[in-house]
Amino acid sequence: MIKPTTLSQLKSSGYKHKTIKEELRQNLIEKLKKKESVFAGIWGYEETVIPDMERAILAGHDINLLGLRGQAKTRLARLMINLLDEYIPVIEGSDLNDDPLHPISRYGKDKVAELGDNTPVAWLHRSDRYAEKLATPDVSIADLIGDVDPIKAASLKLPYSDERVIHFGLIPRSHRCLFVINELPDLQARIQVALFNILQEGDIQIRGFKIRLPLDIQFVFTANPEDYTNRGSIVTPLKDRIDSQIITHYPKTLEIGKKITQQEANVHAGQKHIAVPELAKDLVEQIAFEARKSEFVDAKSGVSARLTISAYENLMAAAERRTLLNDEKSTSIRVSDFVGVVPSVTGKVELVYEGQQEGPGIVAQNLVGKAIRTQFLNYFPDPDKFRKQKEKSPYKKITTWFGDGNSIDLLNELPQADYEKTLKSVPGLADLVNEFHKGGDSALKLFLMEFALHGLAEFSLISKHTLTSGLQFKDLLSSMFSLPTDEDEPEDDEDFGTGKR
Repeated sequence: MIKPTTLSQLKSSGYKHKTIKEELRQNLIEKLKKKESVFAGIWGYEETVIPDMERAILAGHDINLLGLRGQAKTRLARLMINLLDEYIPVIEGSDLNDDPLHPISRYGKDKVAELGDNTPVAWLHRSDRYAEKLATPDVSIADLIGDVDPIKAASLKLPYSDERVIHFGLIPRSHRCLFVINELPDLQARIQVALFNILQEGDIQIRGFKIRLPLDIQFVFTANPEDYTNRGSIVTPLKDRIDSQIITHYPKTLEIGKKITQQEANVHAGQKHIAVPELAKDLVEQIAFEARKSEFVDAKSGVSARLTISAYENLMAAAERRTLLNDEKSTSIRVSDFVGVVPSVTGKVELVYEGQQEGPGIVAQNLVGKAIRTQFLNYFPDPDKFRKQKEKSPYKKITTWFGDGNSIDLLNELPQADYEKTLKSVPGLADLVNEFHKGGDSALKLFLMEFALHGLAEFSLISKHTLTSGLQFKDLLSSMFSLPTDEDEPEDDEDFGTGKR
């Protein structure tokens, strides 16, 4: 289709002016009728946040997305551009995206008055109709609204009383666009006040100029409730002017978390040879779930979905590094590879005082341990049920072998053959896996064998000690009376099976 290039052609085409909120509403209605997804790639919000978003758009509301970090608030806002028309007409050369049939700027009005039906028309793609500003303490009213430009006044030889000397800020330049302010509470209160008129009346005020620009903007704000107490707050009259406040949340199930992680994680082509058991993916998600309810982690700060994405990428990198060191062509994820997840956890959680006392590394390792304990019950019987019936315990053969003074060292970089040999040296371990998971392939069974050892340590049936380059499993009681070896960590050696240091 050939697009009109002049005002007369535009009128002949049947084009009618409509506001951006009418545009969003009409396109949403069409998508809902066709059962099309509006917010593709957003998981876990199908019954909560997305319906709220759609209701707000249908109502023509400005929106505030309120939630902790890593809850896809900005992504939701950015996806709203898919509800805009693909192209809209603008007066060519206009800084404010003037509609040729409804100009609001001095430039646009003068151009139409001068050229009439010959006014040149350009076309603006929807990808250019999105503006975003991160609220930082240095943001000024001039940045957002505008100010007098003395250079423009001098170059055009205009007095300061002429509105053509105004340099418009981001908001006027977002006329007929979607405008997003991220972390709204961080915006200084005096700057928030400047938004009152824009939200309520749709106009702006710049210094002493008597101008009224009926701006047509869809506003979306994002805010973190943590900011309300730590750094700033949204002033009450501004909150009152934002029509809909939508509360976001973290994934409520592991399955949703896995969808997000698998969609967002950057897995390199060189890592395609690494097999990842479903249990390993579950463990990555479980770590985040454990962190969100941990007494060591600040719940007000939240645990971002970026934790699991980063953790999964580090897990793959740990396995890849191991294959490179051992000159192996393929491998499968091991539980010992989760040592690579720790740096992703320590940088993504805010600790309370008790957590800081423990140390971020210890807290991260504890979270991994708790994730293993939780998932263990989905794959093997609850060890606690056999505390008083040890003879019937499916773990008896394993614990007896360790109780006889035996131990194994599982180093992080073991070659595949040594890894398999070490696990199979524990009597009853392979039998346990075969009894409860007959159909798995050899790689999965090895993963489950190692996973079983970690799980038994978490339930205090055997002990687990951190070595310089791996872990040592041995009997629980003997470990309590034995002195640390040279291989043990000198300070932060912790028995995660007993919870004692």
